[in-house]
Amino acid sequence: MFHIAFHEPRIPPNTGNAIRLVAATGAHLHLIGPLGFDLSDAKLRRAGLDYHDLASVTVHDGLPEFLAAVPAARVFAFTASATTRYTDVAYRPGDVLLFGPEPTGLAEEVLADPRVTDRLRMPMLAGRRSLNLSNAAAIAAYEAWRQHDFDGA
Repeated sequence: MFHIAFHEPRIPPNTGNAIRLVAATGAHLHLIGPLGFDLSDAKLRRAGLDYHDLASVTVHDGLPEFLAAVPAARVFAFTASATTRYTDVAYRPGDVLLFGPEPTGLAEEVLADPRVTDRLRMPMLAGRRSLNLSNAAAIAAYEAWRQHDFDGA
């Protein structure tokens, strides 16, 4: 399946929602530190409902540790400044869908990392800054999974 990676997430309910997402799709969630909350946060637990035991989640100290854990994966970085649309990619199992922290998105040094295969964007109406992190991850994950005819569902 696919990897969903949150780089330095800040809002616990978004991560809780992502836990539900990976439990429902079979994707693997990677949380890349430092995290802006404790994993025992009540809002994270509440948003994840009873899906925590059904989800595959790994916490990494930082980006280098995460990238070492997925050495052969293609890494697609989601950013509002990209020109390639997320629907223009032919996703492969094992691909990484990388998202940045809620208020700022991915930093330029992350986007410039040589492991980043491409930068992707989700079209939005003019004047809109961004989508909610967990919503964006769900949109991307379901597009990647759709391209594989929802294998395993």
